Amino acid sequence: MYDLHDYDFPLPDESIAQAPPENRGESRLLVLDRSQNRIDHCRFAQILGYLKPGDVVVLNDTRVVPARLHAVRDTGGGVELLVLDPYKAAEPAKTEGYSCLFKRARGLRPGDLLTLADGCRAELLTPLRQGRARVRFVTDQPVLNMLEQIGKVPLPPYIRRHQGEPLPADRFSYQTVYARKSGAVAAPTAGLHFSPEMLGRLKSHGVELATVTLHVGYGTFAPIRVTDIRDHVLHPEFAEISAHTAQQLEAARRAGRRILAVGTTVVRTLEWAARDGRVTPFSGYCNHYIYPGYRFQVVHALLTNFHLPKSSLLLLVAAFAGWETILAAYREAVQRGYRFFSYGDAMLIV
Repeated sequence: MYDLHDYDFPLPDESIAQAPPENRGESRLLVLDRSQNRIDHCRFAQILGYLKPGDVVVLNDTRVVPARLHAVRDTGGGVELLVLDPYKAAEPAKTEGYSCLFKRARGLRPGDLLTLADGCRAELLTPLRQGRARVRFVTDQPVLNMLEQIGKVPLPPYIRRHQGEPLPADRFSYQTVYARKSGAVAAPTAGLHFSPEMLGRLKSHGVELATVTLHVGYGTFAPIRVTDIRDHVLHPEFAEISAHTAQQLEAARRAGRRILAVGTTVVRTLEWAARDGRVTPFSGYCNHYIYPGYRFQVVHALLTNFHLPKSSLLLLVAAFAGWETILAAYREAVQRGYRFFSYGDAMLIV
């Protein structure tokens, strides 16, 4: 149960989606009914058939920041950096700078200056350790504006692009239609399936919508490097649940209505903020690590994509539905040609 190798499964390369469907909501949907141990196969547009009036669908309204930057050393030579905490750019100026992950940065030292595409500068404040350092941006405009203008979408490493450069369409495709609060370096990908029209249909069906925020960090791609999954530690990510959302979810809970989380980020945020089964307002850092054996307090149903083998995301889903059940569903998904990972198809677990 706690051995990482138990959470591996064969996945052909062709199962990894490299692009989203032409239109949002045209993906496939595998529905896993835990109570009946049944799997249905349909299209995402048919999800309303599995929802009922009074259900509360909880969305993560974080917005992906184009936080990948290209820079040039004063001595020549290109450097790439990824801003790991862009959510801080929405706050007043931070004297301690921003945490950045570097590529091709050998030899850089504190005090070195890099020139970015718009002519602004980046100064290293700390030594490079494991490819990371803190950076101060020297620019006349807000850092968030600078990133939006010259930054590039930080696509997951398994989405392959020519020379690693995202397509112009990725800036739209790798963003939910309800994204509001800038700060993530990875999308809450279960939400990519929703179009404005689908959100309208949910409301017309009597389904309530609620939002939380978790700024998804680069750590979501970090592999588990321990054999015993209980020894893994998640990177903390900034999360918020407003008083309004907490009240909305508490009203649903007291009335016995179902709470459906859109994505593992929503699950972690809600369960982190739960106190004896109650959802409370929260603002701070969340590193809630959920793996088999966890007892869920808030979430009744989960919409999610298909996840990487031996990943923390897969462990959460296995905790929610049972590993043997998930393994059987994943095997069937591979056999039936479902598309996996960020741009892939969806799974609804009820």
